[in-house]
Amino acid sequence: MTKRADIVIIGAGIAGASLAAEVADHASVVLIEAEAQPGYHSTGRSAAFWSETYGGPMVRPLTSASGPFLADPPAAFADRSFLSPRGALHIAGGEGQAALDGLCDEFSGSGVTMTRLDRDALETMIPGLLPGWDDGVMEPSCTDIDVARLHAAYLKSAQRRGATLLVGARVEKMEQTSGGWRLETREGAVEAGVVVNAAGAWADEVARLAGARPLGVQPYRRTIIQLRTDPAAPADLPLVIDALGRFYFKPEAGGRLWLSPHDETACAACDCAPEEIDIASAIDRFQRVVDWQVERVEHSWAGLRSFAPDRLPVYGFDASVPGFFWCAGQGGFGIQTAPAAARLAASLLLGTTPEPMIAGIDSSLYLAGRFMN
Repeated sequence: MTKRADIVIIGAGIAGASLAAEVADHASVVLIEAEAQPGYHSTGRSAAFWSETYGGPMVRPLTSASGPFLADPPAAFADRSFLSPRGALHIAGGEGQAALDGLCDEFSGSGVTMTRLDRDALETMIPGLLPGWDDGVMEPSCTDIDVARLHAAYLKSAQRRGATLLVGARVEKMEQTSGGWRLETREGAVEAGVVVNAAGAWADEVARLAGARPLGVQPYRRTIIQLRTDPAAPADLPLVIDALGRFYFKPEAGGRLWLSPHDETACAACDCAPEEIDIASAIDRFQRVVDWQVERVEHSWAGLRSFAPDRLPVYGFDASVPGFFWCAGQGGFGIQTAPAAARLAASLLLGTTPEPMIAGIDSSLYLAGRFMN
């Protein structure tokens, strides 16, 4: 039996789920997920932190605007905050001091607090810090974020407002009709007036199915490993980030540590897995920072982070294919920007006045049309 809706959204990760929740009060929505469970590839493999500097100055407005919602969500959406205190500490040796200077300069005047720290201050925050790491910048507003609960809240909100979720429904064919679109999926046909491409790493593939020009949305592999160390990671350790982008690590429950080599390896859209060389690189870099002993690797995984060529998100209608809307290219910052990004995309999709949360954001920075001139 063919399902019909005003809008069909392809992809039920954080981008598709949050947009569905925002538009389902205004239009009938079918949310399609290729996998057996939503958020399998990128959303479910996040490093789970909210940082106003992550993604750069042009992403910062979306992150900052999302902060109040994540910290104090409406009672109908969630019963408590999605954020918990962490702080981020950007550190550098001699060769990284220029990068720290650049970080401070980039966010000067943005409202993001950045405090320069010397070696003595770093030693009090990172036990066992090895010689050579003498300069740091503290970003106190950085927090942990409960990704799984946020994603689930958006899915629940979308369904409560009438959206239909189809899982295991990979799109195999799309064609334009007199009334909009007909999609053939593994769970049957769906007809809708508008198609939203929220397919993450598969965004260009979906565009090809629709007859739209791909924008060059490139997936990159990012590796994370969970370690046991001696000593155990202190629970109050901040997120520690190399100013030169070679690693970051943060504590997790039970004295564990999450560590990433901050890798960004271009790959095809796939169910990616960690490479041994990336795991080894992460551990080697970590052991050049602190004198802790790595006792064992408990777990490792990799996720996809997908960027448009200019590394900014892409929202808006395709200039050449009527009724085809982009909501893609959200890199590793899609979760921390979800509340503001979803409202911005919903405003563009529905043609409504921007809500107060996003009223001060320059949406032209993110419009899909910037690639279509």
